[in-house]
Amino acid sequence: MSPISSKQRAHLRSLANRLKPVVHIGMDGVTEGTLRSISEAFRTRELLKVKVQDGAPRSTRDTGDDIVAAIPDVHPVQTIGRTIVLYHRHPDRPEIVLPV
Repeated sequence: MSPISSKQRAHLRSLANRLKPVVHIGMDGVTEGTLRSISEAFRTRELLKVKVQDGAPRSTRDTGDDIVAAIPDVHPVQTIGRTIVLYHRHPDRPEIVLPV
């Protein structure tokens, strides 16, 4: 999948406003279990928020980079405070229509 444009990112940010964090990352950082939970969440939704707790070993931006590097076709949408917004287009049934 090609990188998302700034216009598409803005659209995804607006959709993410109403979302609550689905996965929380704590003192252990990004583990196999965390990545499995995020992958499972992407089976039922295309856009999700991940909350990085204060005790996490890496910064929020670095944690987001770790997740994006570990899970194929995941795009970072936004990092704000201790929250990461991620997008992964559903391969069979995409629900979010990105602007061109």
